[in-house]
Amino acid sequence: MSIVEFYVWGGFEFMNTLSLVGIIMIVFMVFRIMKINNKVFNPEKSLMLMKETGTLALVIGILGQLIGLFSAMIAIEAAGGVPLALLAGGIKVSMITTIYGFIIFLISRIAGIIINATAKPE
Repeated sequence: MSIVEFYVWGGFEFMNTLSLVGIIMIVFMVFRIMKINNKVFNPEKSLMLMKETGTLALVIGILGQLIGLFSAMIAIEAAGGVPLALLAGGIKVSMITTIYGFIIFLISRIAGIIINATAKPE
């Protein structure tokens, strides 16, 4: 199973949104690491925004799973029941957005720990 298949199974709406949030998180990370200091971002604000976008990715991933499960439950209710294997497969697919959001969250938190640990006092 390839990464592209997971991306497609996760649903383009949430996977694209999570990818965009992940890219924004990386931009804030680069701003902080390079200590880019301008009128809009300073290094401390970039670090805080990097962590917050990671948290946002986690929340979006969970929201994607909940919406997917809710839609599945509506379909199951309309069908009057489904085989257990089909239900397990649906739950597995619904977890893709949560896993993707959690990975982005972990990257932001680990990067924050490393940046704080290696920061030189100014």
